[in-house]
Amino acid sequence: MFESVLVANRGEIAGRILRTARAMGLKVIAVYSEADADLPFVAEADEAVLIGPADPARSYLNAAAILEAAHRTNARAVHPGSGFLAESAAFARQVADRGLVWVGPPPLTIARMGDKINARNLMKEAGVPVAPGVWEPVPDTGTAIEEAERIGYPVMVKPAAGAGGIGMAAAHHEPSLREAYATARTHAERVFGQGDVLLERYVEGARHVGVQILGLADGMVVALGDRDCSVQRRHQEVAVETPSPGVPPALRERMLAAAVHAGEAVGYRGAGTVEYLVDPAAQDFFFLEMTTRLQAEHPVTEMAGGIDLVEQQFRIAAGEPVSFTGVAPRGHAVEFRVLAEDPRHFLPGTGEIKVWEEPVGDGIRIDAGYAEGTTVTTHYGPLLAKLCVHGDDRDHALARARAAVDAFRIEGPPTNLPFLRELLDRPEFAAGAYDTGLVGRMRARR
Repeated sequence: MFESVLVANRGEIAGRILRTARAMGLKVIAVYSEADADLPFVAEADEAVLIGPADPARSYLNAAAILEAAHRTNARAVHPGSGFLAESAAFARQVADRGLVWVGPPPLTIARMGDKINARNLMKEAGVPVAPGVWEPVPDTGTAIEEAERIGYPVMVKPAAGAGGIGMAAAHHEPSLREAYATARTHAERVFGQGDVLLERYVEGARHVGVQILGLADGMVVALGDRDCSVQRRHQEVAVETPSPGVPPALRERMLAAAVHAGEAVGYRGAGTVEYLVDPAAQDFFFLEMTTRLQAEHPVTEMAGGIDLVEQQFRIAAGEPVSFTGVAPRGHAVEFRVLAEDPRHFLPGTGEIKVWEEPVGDGIRIDAGYAEGTTVTTHYGPLLAKLCVHGDDRDHALARARAAVDAFRIEGPPTNLPFLRELLDRPEFAAGAYDTGLVGRMRARR
């Protein structure tokens, strides 16, 4: 095991990685921007290095500055966290070229899964179900129209590169397809640096379910359960739970087995997630993408499975055996993203946090990136904390969640805590009978 690790990220995910590393006896090095100097993760690290101004391009996306910080502090490994450079194959190669341990999957795996069209093709070859769609980039609007007619409306149009739902849109007819294609191409070029666009069948009433995998140091791939990520606004998860209430046992077993095949097909190592669109009506599923990093949703898998995924990441990266012999998930776990945003329109908010009081009690876990007296700025995403709750079953977990949301006090910038309470009271969510359109329906009625 390496003696020290540099965490190339910020906020709650940096703090979460830092705490496991310290528990394992590792020296922890943080990097931070000028805007983040007062955040908790900086003070919690054994050593912290300023890497640039608030602009992410000049700090958390500045590979040269991060590698220089690793050199200056004699770090032996780099953990990229979630977001920023976590899914950059180029950065992973640079880390390895410097003789450092990369805590993540091999750079080639990141590159192969980073292109959604290439990933679809690889998964089909591996026998993983994929939705009807294209097998190469769609070069222009005319081709998009032809392909949509072949696939059958509605279709999902999205950039072939990147993640986070950026540039995605569903098209139900030719006029909306033209608009969606133009939007996807623009976002692909501006955000991801290449304009490739993908089309595939859009599944009405679908659920978005991911399967946590671990690729072990000896080459074996294991699946550690599923997570339902269907509660989304702007294609980004707001609430996640395990196990998915919309997946019966037989379908779950098929999904877990397919996720293992997917990981084996690309020589996966470390923690990753195989994501599916689930068609509840047909009791079927389709490969969506493979996320080649630690996901923000990982705490629910940890709470249900009694496992520390970051510890396993470190062990696998060091070539050591994992510290568990098997995982039998128990009970039910739910995670809510507490965001600095208006709870009605989901517009981001900023400002100093004047009050921060976290809920406490059995089955409650808070992964926080901020604290009282810190300031939320415009430079980064609005995630303040992840409120995670575990219970003996789903009803027990949701009852604890309602109490926890009511007890969480944050004053200063606006937060989505009122929306989370509204979600918990929504009959569709309470019954577990929801899909990716839930948040849109909640707002359409008001």
